[in-house]
Amino acid sequence: MIKVNLQYAWQPGPGQDHVVDAALFRVLYAVSETGSLAGAARSLGLSYRHVWGLMGKWEGVFGGPLAHLRQGRGAQLTEFGRKLLWAEQLVQARLSESLEGVRHEIEQVLAQTGGGPRLALSVSHDLALAELRDRLAQRPGLKLDLRFQGSLESLCALAKNQCALAGFHVAEGMEQSALAAFRDYLDPRRHVLIGLATRTQGLMVARGNPKHISSLADLTRDGVRIVNRQRGSGSRVEFDQLLSGVGVSGRAIAGYLDEEFTHLAVAARVAGGRADAGYGIKAAAAQYELDFLPLLTERYYLACDREALVDPAVAELLDLLRSAEFRAILASLAGYGSAITGNLHAVDEALPGARAPRTAARSTARGKAPAGD
Repeated sequence: MIKVNLQYAWQPGPGQDHVVDAALFRVLYAVSETGSLAGAARSLGLSYRHVWGLMGKWEGVFGGPLAHLRQGRGAQLTEFGRKLLWAEQLVQARLSESLEGVRHEIEQVLAQTGGGPRLALSVSHDLALAELRDRLAQRPGLKLDLRFQGSLESLCALAKNQCALAGFHVAEGMEQSALAAFRDYLDPRRHVLIGLATRTQGLMVARGNPKHISSLADLTRDGVRIVNRQRGSGSRVEFDQLLSGVGVSGRAIAGYLDEEFTHLAVAARVAGGRADAGYGIKAAAAQYELDFLPLLTERYYLACDREALVDPAVAELLDLLRSAEFRAILASLAGYGSAITGNLHAVDEALPGARAPRTAARSTARGKAPAGD
């Protein structure tokens, strides 16, 4: 099968021919972590001269220093160096999954007849699924085409037969609230749920928690700003339910209307100092080395039609979810658990009280997702 590689590139400004070497960002990150050019060179397996030359080249292009070098005291990124690194992390968090999705779509179109089976999934953003997709892309057999969007949008896509499986998550103890949000798209007679994983969700805050945030009520303090998930996402539904439970209005929180579309993008904003807190999964906080305040455990499910279980591609996916390889993926992600992984659940078992959608609701499901999704 034809392989496609999509990348984005940095240029210092319009009309300039320079394309920023991706190695520069790796060096900046290594300097921030090790506190010296020598340490950065060792961690990257590069010579000190190479790292020195790379920094010098791009300092000349940008017209200013990227790091302060102090004899006997190592190196520290300048304010511009920190902002440049943060900008790259934010772009990567926002674009990487979109580029990966487009790449898979292009490969699917270019795939020759007789290629391996493919499954189209509309899913709420998840790091374990992304890792599984990337591994399967490197070997023969099943391929996963993931479209990351909100839980409501994903279930709406399943109701309209636009995907084989839809990924969504439900907080433990909030099943009835989730039922109110999802009931128009899940039919206990038609659908079955496949357990993917449990995840820990909470508040991501800067390392050291400089704003001393310890509760949801602290988000209303002067000088505290958050970044939120988009409307229609399962995380936004959970966050709003948590706020309601403690009597906090989103209107009282600075940044409540400032939205990102993935856990990693929220984490990147907090890591870059553009927000003091954001709601998301523990694994995203760990990836950006943020502090984390756990608030709840949730169950992530893949919904599909009951008859889809006999599809060989779905059966192969089930086998993969039950494999030692996938459990190792979960074990590598902070806050993930495998208590429900690979198990089949009835809709009304996961969401007690679920019933077949009303006729009007079915019409809505076949039409379009609710406004704001």
